[in-house]
Amino acid sequence: MTTCTVAEEPRPLVFWEHRLYPGSLSRLSRVRADLAADLSGFDTDLVEAVSLCASELFANCVKYTDSGREEGGEVLRSLSLVDADTLLFSVSDSGGGGGVPAVPRERTADEWAEAEGQRGLLLIENLARRWGHLLLAPWADLGTRVWAEFDVDPDRVPDGLRPYVFTR
Repeated sequence: MTTCTVAEEPRPLVFWEHRLYPGSLSRLSRVRADLAADLSGFDTDLVEAVSLCASELFANCVKYTDSGREEGGEVLRSLSLVDADTLLFSVSDSGGGGGVPAVPRERTADEWAEAEGQRGLLLIENLARRWGHLLLAPWADLGTRVWAEFDVDPDRVPDGLRPYVFTR
């Protein structure tokens, strides 16, 4: 008889309850306020970096997916402290965009100077340790999850955090 062992991935140190938002830019202030509340007590520079990236990623969900259409959609936010020095933030959209996020690379200096958009992912690339995306269902356009990891100073994590933080 063959035995199969499944390696368990370590659970995050802290896992905040997911938050679901209507896919509207008018909700951006709520997204930022909730993030500030959830990260209360963390280093302010970290909170500001995550908040800037969250704003960009939420706006992209609204702009490039069903979330931004008249019939609406939703954006799901997740947040976890996956180990002592890594905070993971992600948003998942409701699909309909047909593309994947990418930092534009092939522009001349003049084209960059004139460009109005697509600079947000550059912001994320510079503020986050790393970032990426995955299709929620590669066989259908059910949405995309975009995530970013941030460095956390373990000595500056607030005391008293529980493994699961429930929001409202």
